Amino acid sequence: MEWGMANRLAQLIAADGRCLFLAVDHGYFQGPTHKLEEPRKTIEPLLPYADAIFVTRGVLRSSVDPRRTRPIILRVSGGVSMAGKDLSHEGITTSMEEALRLNASAVGLSVFVGSEHERESLLNLSRLVDEGEKYGIPVMAVTAVGRELEKREARFLALACRIAAELGARVVKTYWCAEGFEKVVQGCPVPVVMAGGPQVDTERQVFDFVYDGLQKGAIGVNLGRNIWQDDFPVAMIRALRAIIHDKATPQQAEELYYSLKKDEIQRIG
Repeated sequence: MEWGMANRLAQLIAADGRCLFLAVDHGYFQGPTHKLEEPRKTIEPLLPYADAIFVTRGVLRSSVDPRRTRPIILRVSGGVSMAGKDLSHEGITTSMEEALRLNASAVGLSVFVGSEHERESLLNLSRLVDEGEKYGIPVMAVTAVGRELEKREARFLALACRIAAELGARVVKTYWCAEGFEKVVQGCPVPVVMAGGPQVDTERQVFDFVYDGLQKGAIGVNLGRNIWQDDFPVAMIRALRAIIHDKATPQQAEELYYSLKKDEIQRIG
């Protein structure tokens, strides 16, 4: 592996082999998402606890202080919205030269295996990998499912992850699934990080799936709404960090969350 590529991956993945990526790229197709309406206010208190942030160039420039930031994974695909008919019809929206100008440690795009635009999204990945390898910038492939949430099962996720790795992605972001997730990870020859998806009912459910996924081989998470849509996002990200980097159990993470939540309520009150 070239020095630049190895160095950028080392910026993203800690020495313990784990990572906590904070996803704040949702506006590229959702617009002003709940609790991400003002990105700077959402991002700033969470940055100290993230290993990297997944963000578009627009929000990076407008809402992240270049003097106080974390490694950047730059979202470089888009061109669709929730108002359109097909979320899978994405294209490349940001050049590799732009990623270099913004000092990105990696770039990320979505691939839509099994969709009408499967071929186009996979060729987007291939072209991006060619450019990334030229400049020493790793590519993270996001195995997106659009509105077809039923695709979040092991057989489909294993297919999508393996294809993304075969085409050259250095890291793959995919969904955790309750059954067979270990097969998803085992079949992917590059590191796997877990996505969050829609907010769940309790913090404990998040702690449980993150812990389970780590035990089954994932190296970390790339979470957004499960963190910043929580009523106490700093407590949430710190509890998740404890699972990922300090080997805390879900019970220990839950206890830490409620302790930090209590402290914050007392400080505010």
